[in-house]
Amino acid sequence: MTVSAPPLDVYSQPTLSALMPSVLASLGVAGEANRLSLPDSRHTVVLLIDGLGWNLLHRHRKHAPFLAGLPGRPIRAGFPTTTATSIASLGTGLPSGSHGITGYQSYVREVHGILNWLSWQSGHARDERERLVPEVAQPAPTVFERATAAGISCHSVAPSTFDGSGLTRAVLRGGAFTGIHAYGDLIAHVVTATRGGDRTLTYCYISEIDTLGHIYGPGSESWLNQLTLVDRFVENLVTDLAGTGSTVYITADHGMVTVEDEGKIDFDATPALSEDVVTLAGEPRCRHVHTRQGSADDVADRWRAELGHRMWIGTRDEALAAGLFGPAVRSEIHDRIGHVVAIAQGDVAVVRRQVESRLSALPGQHGALTEDELLIPLLHSTTAA
Repeated sequence: MTVSAPPLDVYSQPTLSALMPSVLASLGVAGEANRLSLPDSRHTVVLLIDGLGWNLLHRHRKHAPFLAGLPGRPIRAGFPTTTATSIASLGTGLPSGSHGITGYQSYVREVHGILNWLSWQSGHARDERERLVPEVAQPAPTVFERATAAGISCHSVAPSTFDGSGLTRAVLRGGAFTGIHAYGDLIAHVVTATRGGDRTLTYCYISEIDTLGHIYGPGSESWLNQLTLVDRFVENLVTDLAGTGSTVYITADHGMVTVEDEGKIDFDATPALSEDVVTLAGEPRCRHVHTRQGSADDVADRWRAELGHRMWIGTRDEALAAGLFGPAVRSEIHDRIGHVVAIAQGDVAVVRRQVESRLSALPGQHGALTEDELLIPLLHSTTAA
């Protein structure tokens, strides 16, 4: 069976991986590419709102008048459209094929199984920071290390549980980490960090939009109420930064879609999908399918026969040739990409109702390359000195 054309050339337009190198260039760091043409700044704050896609924001703009009124434009998250990959792209300035965090969860040779990159755990909640040392798993210098080396006072302000986590060590290391417990905490520490040097870079993160989108679906009543609260929070943050001469950039890691139960295909109950498959990684909207030796083409054909009208399905070689993981993919992380890659194009998700019961039950999903998942905001506000 002939594979369909790839969904799109992801990196033909700027992605999240271009943001922080552009910020460093705007702060005067030599050798950094300002692909986003950001203006010069001495104090920059980058706020990442987990799950706030560009289309979602503008579809529900009346619930977020401050955010919707800020100047800006959409950029692309990168691939796959999932938090671990996007945070890694933000923190390193690299696409997934270079930093190696290829999905929500990946087969990782060093741990002999599936690793959840957010928790840095393998099966049965085993902490893998010793077997897979984060600084070794992702060895490229982060943007924070590069900023610090250039004499910029650099801070990450994020939930205290992230301090020392595998993902933080792998892709956000460098500068100072300040743990927070609530929104008021975040504002106070960001303002302090911004006043703490001649040139400053402060990264901060909030997650609740994503959490409620997963649980109730984006656009649900709970989600809309949270969007309103986040809108007021951002307005307060910008107001409290008055007098610092800061440029504030607001972005996200991905958008989100709602997948109803009838659109969920259970991998374990569908023999055409599970035959010759050794391991299933990724997440419901973007699956990495690891197959028995020599069976990748047959597995890809079976998946296309079953789901080819609703998903783009290609072999690893086809996914690499399509540039889905960036223009260059490190050979040592090829194993973290499925022998077959399946990307949702319609209202569909490949779930495992028993093995991944919680993930499978969520109405809010992401990971694929629809505009609702791929497009994220890049908004900005400048405060007076």
